Amino acid sequence: MEKLDAIFSPKSVAVLGASSTPGKVGHDIFANILRGQYTGTLYPVNPNARSLLCVRCYKTILEIPDPVDMAMIILPPKLSLEAVHECVEKGVRGVVIVSAGFKEVSEEGAEIEKEIARICREASIPLVGPNCLGVINPHPDVRLNASFSTHLPEHGNISFISQSGALCTAVLDFAISRGYGFSKFISIGNKADVDEFNLLQYYHKDPGTQVIMVYMEELRMHENFVDEIKKMTSSERPTPILVIKSGKTVSGARAATSHTGSLAGSEAVYNAIFQEAGIIRVDTVDELFDYAGAFSANRLPSGNRTAIITNAGGPGIIATDMTEVSGLKLAQFSPETDATLRRHLPPTANFNNPVDVIGDAPSQRYEHALDAVIKDEGVDAVLMILTPQSMTDAVGTARAIVKTYHSTHKPIVCCFMGVVDVSTGVQLLQENHVPVYMFPENAARALGKLYEATRWVKRKILPQYELHFEREKAREIVADCLRQGKTVLGEHDGAELLRCYGFTTPPVEIARSEEDAGRMADQMGFPVVMKIISPQILHKMDAKAVILNIENREEAEKAYKTIVSNAVSYDPQAEILGVLVTRMVPKGEEVILGVNKHPGFGHLLMFGFGGIYVELFKNVSFRLAPIGRNNARRMIRNVQGYEILTGYRGKPKADIETIEKLLVGLSNLVTDNPQVKELDINPLIVHQEGKGATVADIIITLEK
Repeated sequence: MEKLDAIFSPKSVAVLGASSTPGKVGHDIFANILRGQYTGTLYPVNPNARSLLCVRCYKTILEIPDPVDMAMIILPPKLSLEAVHECVEKGVRGVVIVSAGFKEVSEEGAEIEKEIARICREASIPLVGPNCLGVINPHPDVRLNASFSTHLPEHGNISFISQSGALCTAVLDFAISRGYGFSKFISIGNKADVDEFNLLQYYHKDPGTQVIMVYMEELRMHENFVDEIKKMTSSERPTPILVIKSGKTVSGARAATSHTGSLAGSEAVYNAIFQEAGIIRVDTVDELFDYAGAFSANRLPSGNRTAIITNAGGPGIIATDMTEVSGLKLAQFSPETDATLRRHLPPTANFNNPVDVIGDAPSQRYEHALDAVIKDEGVDAVLMILTPQSMTDAVGTARAIVKTYHSTHKPIVCCFMGVVDVSTGVQLLQENHVPVYMFPENAARALGKLYEATRWVKRKILPQYELHFEREKAREIVADCLRQGKTVLGEHDGAELLRCYGFTTPPVEIARSEEDAGRMADQMGFPVVMKIISPQILHKMDAKAVILNIENREEAEKAYKTIVSNAVSYDPQAEILGVLVTRMVPKGEEVILGVNKHPGFGHLLMFGFGGIYVELFKNVSFRLAPIGRNNARRMIRNVQGYEILTGYRGKPKADIETIEKLLVGLSNLVTDNPQVKELDINPLIVHQEGKGATVADIIITLEK
């Protein structure tokens, strides 16, 4: 038996802090459990009352003569601590603390919360809360509404997790209006013990849960979190996980010294986690329900070829546009489908995709059109649109859709535009679990998310690269730098570290005079590039302290003087350690590889197109280390303009495989050397396929 069964399917519940005063939390939760017709046994606990709503009260939980599965605690922090001790003594199997006043209020509350969590962990009792709304299980065998919600929602196949209690009641009310039911519903509050990860594991095993919705304010990372969630979203019975994450912001990296640091804010971390784990992120509560409705039908399309059937041209055009934006494409009908449509539709109809059955279409015309396109092997999904005309039979059309829906495995999503005139048809579709939306763009977006899930489940998984790294040498380099008090590394000292993980770096020399610069450049061979070396000047282009394509000794000597002068003008206090001289890297595509370390999450890797405009365009992708070949591959392909690397318009194809290997190498570098705080390789010059890539500029920041 799962430990959380005591929370979601208890045979008995004791409400500690039950009150006889309507309007108080202790009264309303107890009343809601009763009103919901809970199938187990309910015990109110209040030392100052004889009975509550005709149910006998007990002075303490220890007085209850029978076993208690779950204790709902609605008491101030100090009394909650005493109550938890009694729950342990009683042998309670699960605890939910609804009360506030813990870590969200004061240090004292935080200490009490920690102590309660410790006691529950030692007793192996799952603890939900404190500061939460409660728990709901509408299953007919349980009917538990241990929450603030007045109404027990309908039973369905969606399970919900919320960190916000206040949002829960609004979500429940919204669900009723959309005709959605729930399998499980919980508010987790402060997450002193039970958190999203525990609940996701529990829901995935629950046969009654087809889709999971999560409202998240912050994520507590567990060891192997991404790998474990990936199993849930990729298993033989994948569970779609939809997350709305509050507090979207680009802040959190203002003090960064690298391009990666300035781009890798907290949102980049969450996006990386969600993408790696196969979690679908949504932006609004409306989208959360739109997508949950589509996924709850438990049908994924085998591809993205979509047929649209409409009785009005305008909505069909909107749906066509949104379909393409959502990663779908219009299906091409077979000759057989075309012939069938022409047999059953009037001559004025449009037989191509989108199919326009004309505004006066009766339900039979819709049925014939749907039956024809759904049987086409070149159609993976269908979007049905109905606009209410005076002759429109919304109920009959809905009934025809339901009939076909139950005879096929392909997804069908509907858009019944309007409210009053189509309401009975919408209700019929909802009762039969056919996804239905008010506007065509919502329906198309939902269908697009289904296809996104298909691509995730069917994604290609390639064997990992067999790469060999000089790990011990790298650790020695990092340790030696820190012993010397050196925390910022550039091309000269950072190149050796990168070479340990497969990076190619050009030879470098440090000039400390004009004569040095000329001689070193001459010996190295032209053309060369020269740049300032200073711990205070990290972005050398900004200081005009980089000169490219130096062709002879005289130019090298002149460049030395110019670079030093510009550096001093840029920052008079900067320590000038010399001017770096290196061979110009052969031409290729410029990309950026980077790392930024986030407390609690680890190292965030970044890939994008490089150069000075990387922060302006923010055309980058992120993943959390460690990564392997497959995530490296997806990082590269997720960047807009990826086609530039594949030989766009006759250009030579870039060495994409080398980029993948270097991203894996970079991942190993930072996991082997956690002292790396920030890192930029910008640009990495990627040569033609088979010819590798060369590091052109490096910034590495270590933490002591």
